[in-house]
Amino acid sequence: MSAPRGGRTLALPPAPTASRARSPRLLRLLAYAALPAEVVLAVLLVGGFRIPPAVWAGAELLLLALLLAEGLAYLRLRRRGLSRREVLAELVPAPVLRIMGHELRIMASLGRWAARRPHGVEGVDGMFPHARDQAALMYGFAFVCVVETVGLSYLLADWPAVHAVVLVLDVYTVLFVLGLHAASATRPHTLTGDVLRLRQAAHVDVSVPLDRIASVRHELVFSHDKAEGELNLAVGSQTSLTVELTEPVDAPRFFGAPRPVRLIRFHADDARALYRALGPAVTRARTAPSPSPDPLPRA
Repeated sequence: MSAPRGGRTLALPPAPTASRARSPRLLRLLAYAALPAEVVLAVLLVGGFRIPPAVWAGAELLLLALLLAEGLAYLRLRRRGLSRREVLAELVPAPVLRIMGHELRIMASLGRWAARRPHGVEGVDGMFPHARDQAALMYGFAFVCVVETVGLSYLLADWPAVHAVVLVLDVYTVLFVLGLHAASATRPHTLTGDVLRLRQAAHVDVSVPLDRIASVRHELVFSHDKAEGELNLAVGSQTSLTVELTEPVDAPRFFGAPRPVRLIRFHADDARALYRALGPAVTRARTAPSPSPDPLPRA
């Protein structure tokens, strides 16, 4: 299709056909079928089952063809002008992307924890850690995982293939547990300008405008029943601050589903300091003058 422009013909990109639109969906369906089949074959192989060479070769060829098709689809979508993030959203299911992103944030938190580099604290007015009261529990859980790793390594010493797979999984579990604590330790609550940012590990990140806060209470709560419109960010099974809002804010669930909340309970290591900082900040946000309207145009 073309349109005249200054005596020249401007070529417009062709509209995507139905087959092109369906190709990413077809690749997703093939991935849903092929990848679990690969996992099942790997488990059978590790367990000592004899897999016919033809079956194994067919599975490998299927996986290779799937990867090749994914690569060609990636290049085609990039030529259509989509960004890398948009192409990944087309080819990879959203839940898979969210799980992978969460795992990467957990592992990156270990590096930040070792380097003492908190996340998202540049230019903040106040920083309020909240991981202290869960440290003993997380360290104890990690120790139990280490003991399990050593015990299984001893018991599976006569099965090298099974031992190698279980060892990798156990080591990853230990790192994951430590990463959960590291994510909480490196992602404190922050107060910046007119926004209170509340976080928990690597999966909760909620920005609360201060002018929407109706009240702030300093109270210890140890039981948290699930209720619609409420968000409980407990640490060590306790929360120490409760914020009620005049208007709901969105606290997305793990897989991105919206969750409007009007009451948030959370914890801070120094809850009194956060409570004292929130009072004046909320007052300033409420009494701040509204932006003046633009002047009327003159004739």
